[in-house]
Amino acid sequence: MRRSWILGAVALVGLAAAGWFLTERPLTVPVVAAETGVPLRLYGLGSVEARVLSRVGFEVGAALVSVSADAGDAVKAGQELAALHPAEQEARVARAQAAVAANAAGQSKADAAVARAQAVLAQRIAANDRQKELARQDVASVQRAEEALRDEDVARAELALAEADLAVVRAQGADAAAALQLEQTLLAHHRLVAPYDAVVVARHVEPGTVVKAGDPIFTLIDPATIWVQAFIDEERAGQLALGQEGVIRLRSQPAAEFHGTVARIGLESDRVNEERRVWLTCSDCPEAMFLGEQAEVRILTGIRDNALMVPEVAITGFDGFRGVVWLVQDGRLRRAELTFGARDDRGRVEVTGGLPEGAAIVAMPPKGADEGRLARIGDAP
Repeated sequence: MRRSWILGAVALVGLAAAGWFLTERPLTVPVVAAETGVPLRLYGLGSVEARVLSRVGFEVGAALVSVSADAGDAVKAGQELAALHPAEQEARVARAQAAVAANAAGQSKADAAVARAQAVLAQRIAANDRQKELARQDVASVQRAEEALRDEDVARAELALAEADLAVVRAQGADAAAALQLEQTLLAHHRLVAPYDAVVVARHVEPGTVVKAGDPIFTLIDPATIWVQAFIDEERAGQLALGQEGVIRLRSQPAAEFHGTVARIGLESDRVNEERRVWLTCSDCPEAMFLGEQAEVRILTGIRDNALMVPEVAITGFDGFRGVVWLVQDGRLRRAELTFGARDDRGRVEVTGGLPEGAAIVAMPPKGADEGRLARIGDAP
């Protein structure tokens, strides 16, 4: 029995020693090391888009008789892309031209009437002057002088009437000319031309289709305006600025990196995904770019000469500015609240304040970490 007691006591001591070893032995922890020349980048996922994209169609409706371009074609400004059946509109143009010609004839007639009225008026004025002179000399009667004056007034009124008729005919001529211009414009709208030098992205209809005004016939893009649209987490978007450089990787070419520049920052964030849209122009992207292709961007927001970059997974209670980390100080573990600043695209945050003198930040808190536990510094992750 004495031997059993001794063995039991030894076992208890052994268990206590093992428990102390497991709970109190120094933990080996990696710590954050100061770095120099740290690039701060933001990661975003997006797609290839075009700033100038147009879905072009006719301003009038009719049957489509020809389609002169197809997807992938490069077209020049003013080049015909498609045409509508023009017979009905051509007839309207011919009718408007006839109205203009008829008005021209009417205007010639009205001009002649004015000229005739002017000649009659001149004759009546001369006759009236002559009768006035004869009446003053008592050679002609007063009655004949009055009749001559009346004839002059009648001729003057007839001239005014002829001039009014001419003004009406001229106004009708302006209306006929405007109607002709309208019909000719509508006839021109039966041809669809490229509004700028473009690439045809899609062709939506085929010949024979009856289209309505505004129906899209082609989707065009200006190849000089292709850029990459990316979405950046709002929590990180405060570091963005126009002109910042970025690296672009296309899904179709994962091994290649292209260089871009921030050209636009969206003024409205996505209220559901809490992301901000950013557009980057690309200086050396391949000539053939495909709209909608997935792209990754990494935007350089700055470079720190010296910085302590802490993995976000090592921070608890992080609100974007403050958080709690484990420290190794005087050989023991303790917790401390630090302040943080800029982030990078590797899931790390820059320490800006709160770090005690001589303390090191634990990069990956181990299991069993506790306040006051002995710790020794291991290799950095």
